[in-house]
Amino acid sequence: MSTAESEAQRYADDHTSPESPLLGRLVRETHLQTLMPRMLSGHFQGRLLSMISHMVRPRRVLELGTFTGYSALCLAEGLAADGELHTVEQNPELRSRVARYVDEAGLDGRVHLHIGDAEQLIPTLAETWDLVFIDADKIRNRVYYELVLPQVRPGGFILIDNVLWSGKVLPSYPMKPADKDGQAVRAFNDFVQQDERVENVFLPLRDGLFLVRKL
Repeated sequence: MSTAESEAQRYADDHTSPESPLLGRLVRETHLQTLMPRMLSGHFQGRLLSMISHMVRPRRVLELGTFTGYSALCLAEGLAADGELHTVEQNPELRSRVARYVDEAGLDGRVHLHIGDAEQLIPTLAETWDLVFIDADKIRNRVYYELVLPQVRPGGFILIDNVLWSGKVLPSYPMKPADKDGQAVRAFNDFVQQDERVENVFLPLRDGLFLVRKL
């Protein structure tokens, strides 16, 4: 990230509503106790997810890739009065931390954590989604997308994270054949752009966020 980009991000952070004390505590704990804290959505993106959720007022939200639960808590802020959020995480070691924060947020019974492989779990969730957030295995982005799209209501939204992949998807970047994740993200981005089932906007925020609306 260039100096100007870093300064712009700091400015954006300074002019974005603050996260709650609970989310701030989760950020600190994630950085102190996990090996890859950069996987956390963080303040700026978290407020964006919350804002989108508030605009949609979803009854049913699906998240793929819970990590420590930060993005799930942000998305849950905009749930309709009878809304629920289902989040899928492959790592069982994260279960207790996520459950603890969900409970502290007063969302027990409304946020449901599923531990296991998303590809196997998605077909078992008999819901119609208003909003889906995909932030899991980048190589399987298209697999997840194809699985959830039929379950999304017409006019519903899918968000896909990390679609800039640190700028490696840009045409000017000499992508290495060994970068399987980067190759997959680039191919997925091109696929969504050509998908006539949806309308899409590519947001170059943070590490890139695809905003997709099902037609």
